[in-house]
Amino acid sequence: MPDMDNIDLITRNMEEIVTREELSSLDISHSRSYIGFEPSGVPHIGTAVLWPMKLIEAASTGMSVTVLLADWHALINDKLGGDMEMIRRSGQMLEQSMKAMGLVNNVKFVWAADIVDDSDYWMQFIHVAKHSNLARLKRALPIMGRTEDDADQDFSKYLYPLMQVNDIFYNDFDVAFGGMDQRHAHMLARDIAEKMHRKKVVSIHGPLLGSLAGNGRMGPFAKMSKSSPDSAIFVSDTLEAIVSKLKHAYCPAGEINGNPVTDILRHIIFPYYKGKVIIERAEKFGGDLSLGSFEEFSALYTQGKIHPVDLKSAVARYVDIMISPARAVYNADAIREMFDAVNGKK
Repeated sequence: MPDMDNIDLITRNMEEIVTREELSSLDISHSRSYIGFEPSGVPHIGTAVLWPMKLIEAASTGMSVTVLLADWHALINDKLGGDMEMIRRSGQMLEQSMKAMGLVNNVKFVWAADIVDDSDYWMQFIHVAKHSNLARLKRALPIMGRTEDDADQDFSKYLYPLMQVNDIFYNDFDVAFGGMDQRHAHMLARDIAEKMHRKKVVSIHGPLLGSLAGNGRMGPFAKMSKSSPDSAIFVSDTLEAIVSKLKHAYCPAGEINGNPVTDILRHIIFPYYKGKVIIERAEKFGGDLSLGSFEEFSALYTQGKIHPVDLKSAVARYVDIMISPARAVYNADAIREMFDAVNGKK
């Protein structure tokens, strides 16, 4: 019988499970999961808070967790100018930040550079490539934030989706975690697995945090991005920086959908902050509110009973508390030097 409590814990705060039935059929305590990150600079709150907290929950069920530090993938994707030394430094700070957040039990951090040393990896890569085609790879390019034009100018971009599929097959993972932007890669892996008569990886997709600048009422979704510093909150940000960024953040009164500030409350603070969430308000506006769930907040906010200014103040306060373990790593002298080098401050 599946352990439904563990299934619910693994899938909590996630957007999509492909498929829940397949996840329920796994022996969770003996299953192997992974998530891959391109080392590409100072991590923001999605990478450095949401995902470590999620993976801690997964690991607590007995599921093994591998964090793939995808240095070769970052090289292909031109991150940090394709400078492998800088990419490796960035991966080191990501690992230390995630460990500082508590991701230490039943988890291992693996460099892509270590697994590609094995000739068996490339033998299987060829078999994976033989079960795909160029049209299918083109549809997967959004996983790396690239277009068909990018790949036509640099053929290595077409290798990226195949490597991501091969990472799953080579390591025999049962579960692949990732943001919704990784859906194309996981579906490609499932398609190729069917052709190769392999097990299909269960794909668990988490939310993408919206850019603090917003998307515009008719524009496409824009996510937090290291390439746009004002769009995201980073583990290196001081409280003053967080307050400033949120002060200027898009946060329409009474609106939940497309609101990046309420997204932080929904996907980070309520799921992972230990304790009640307090919205501080002046007595003339009704005094402080103690909230136990996002649903409770949503009902009040959509009725206009919580002002965006008070919301932003609360989100800044809790984000500051929640990133403090990772920020403490950044503030250590040796680590700060590494972070600053990645940021190009030296």
